[in-house]
Order: sequence, then structure tokens, then C-alpha cells
Amino acid sequence: MSTLFTPLTVRSITFKNRIAVSPMCEYSAIDGVPNDWHLVHLGSRAVGGAGLVLTEATAVEADGRISPADTGIYTDEQMAAWSRIAGFIEGEGSVPGIQLAHAGRKAGTAPPWLGGHLVAPADGGWETVWSSSALPFSEGYATPRELDAAGIQRVIEAFADGARRSLQAGFKVAEIHGAHGYLIHQFLSPLSNQRTDGYGGSLENRMRFALEIAQNVRAIWPENLPVFMRISATDWAEEGGWDLDQSIELCRKLKEIGVDIIDVSSGGTLPRAKIEIGPGYQVPFAERIKRETGILTGAVGMITEPLQAEEIVASGKADLVLLARELLRDPYWPRRAAKELGFELQAPKQYGRAW
Repeated sequence: MSTLFTPLTVRSITFKNRIAVSPMCEYSAIDGVPNDWHLVHLGSRAVGGAGLVLTEATAVEADGRISPADTGIYTDEQMAAWSRIAGFIEGEGSVPGIQLAHAGRKAGTAPPWLGGHLVAPADGGWETVWSSSALPFSEGYATPRELDAAGIQRVIEAFADGARRSLQAGFKVAEIHGAHGYLIHQFLSPLSNQRTDGYGGSLENRMRFALEIAQNVRAIWPENLPVFMRISATDWAEEGGWDLDQSIELCRKLKEIGVDIIDVSSGGTLPRAKIEIGPGYQVPFAERIKRETGILTGAVGMITEPLQAEEIVASGKADLVLLARELLRDPYWPRRAAKELGFELQAPKQYGRAW
């Protein structure tokens, strides 16, 4: 009996297995509108058998996109395009989820295959990027403007509006992106947040922006549907950064608000952090958060083999595994895993003859 292929019910949603497609930026949208690439990319993973298919980081504001080629959920045109994709995913038996995001000071850069450099406004970039404090991410990035009280409220409302559009588009899971050095994480980490008002300084103050966004998204998202939040459990800083103890305190607060699952990643605040990378290297973060807070967790980070994924969920280290690069290499990884673990995963009727 495979735990990896045991259904998981969260609120009214049942994921047919514990395999999720981790958000992966495709840098292929025009004006934030997803297109046939996104339909095929995400649809293939649904056909491949994943229980949950999450979109890439989808910006709640135009200037919150990581690149001008990122997707958004701040217009009705974007919502309509996402509706087609969410409908296809659900039609193939997977749960469609969207990751709501704002890049903050890391916004306005070119796709990686074009060098990832800052894009000038004349070339499709934008004049202003925003952050908790006026500190650039690193050399070559724009110096952001510090969000004032009105700006903070604008972004909080943008996340709520993004949740409304996502719901209308047919998504069943909303994930708030609070990781990887993007805007929410920029408020959480003392390395990027040097404010002296109610959103800076103490841990309580630095968590305030994240918690207010979560509260507003949870208020919009129906009671019977799950809300996830992705966090970076640690900055991997030698001293003075965001760390696992602070993450645990944040997760306790998020659980009280009604966030259902913490998608546990790490890093992103420091451009040259020393990260101890290896198979399953971030799983211990998910395990400790789950153990000390009681909240459900998703594990990420170099999870590539079916037996490895099975052990993570069977031993209770996490409740889901989220795969990224491995699912780029093999969209049908869940089917391969099912075969290896002795589970019969139903194939689409169009493909039945192959099984």
C-alpha cells in the first residue's frame, strides 16, 4: 500500500495522491496573459497524474512580475485565459491551484535564457520596483522604493483581488508566495527589512505584512477550499537572517488564520548564500514545521525518485511532495512512480491502450 498514492483531503478538496507540481516560471506570457504554452505545460502534468497542479508565480500587480514575460492575475483577460487552463487540469482529475505572487525588489528582470538582467522601461520593464526597504537585491538590480502605508494597503488588496479572479477562473487552491526573496519574504527577513514603523524591527512587526495578506486571501477564498503558503524556512545566512525558528512562529500564526498547508522551501534573500544542496535537502525544514506546529506541510528540494518521495510522506515528514525540475524532465513521473510502487494509476481514456 503506497502512502504516496493515498488520497489527501483538505477541507472539501481531495487530492488523488500526494504528488504536486511545484510552481515553475515559464517566462512565456504576453502582458501577463497565459497562452497555449501554459496550457500544454500544466495540462501535461495533469495528464501525467499529479494530484495537484500549481501555476507558476502569478503576479497580482503588473510591476510585481519577476519579468515582463511572467503571468498575472490582475486583469479580466488574464482571468479568462487561466479559466481554460484550470478547467483542463480539473477535467483530467487533478486539482488546479494558482500561486499568487509579487516579486518586489526582484521584479523587472529578463528571462534567465536572456541573462536575467534588469529590463529598461524602453524594452518593456517598468519605472519602479517596490520593497520593504530601499535596498537593492544585488548589483545590477534596481534600487526599490520603500512601500508606504498606502502602498502596503494597495498590495494587500491586490492579493485579495487576485484571489477573487482566481476563484472565478476555477482554481481550487490558492497559494500565497512568501518565499525566495520576493516581496512578502522581503518584509519577513531582517536582511531586507530595515523599517522603523509597525512593519519592521521585531519579529511580530516583520510578520505583519505576510499575515495581513493571508488574512485577506483567506477571507476571499471560500471556507471549503484550501489556502497554501510557500515560505523560505531560512535565508541560509551566517547570522542575522530569517531562520527556521522564526518560520515556525510564522506558521503558528498562519495556522490560526486558516492557512492549511505550508509549502516549505528556502533561500532567495541573499544572492550568494552558501546552501547545502543534496537530495531532499529541504525536507527537514518541512518535517520540523509539521512536528512543532501541527500544520500540514509540503516538501520540496531535489526530490527525484519514487522511493524517496514515498519515504517522505510514509514517515510523516511531510504530507505532500512538490516536484519541479524532475517534472520538467518527465511530465509522467507520477505514472512511473505508481508502477515502481505497485499502484495502478488510472490513465486517461485516450491513453488506456498503453497501460
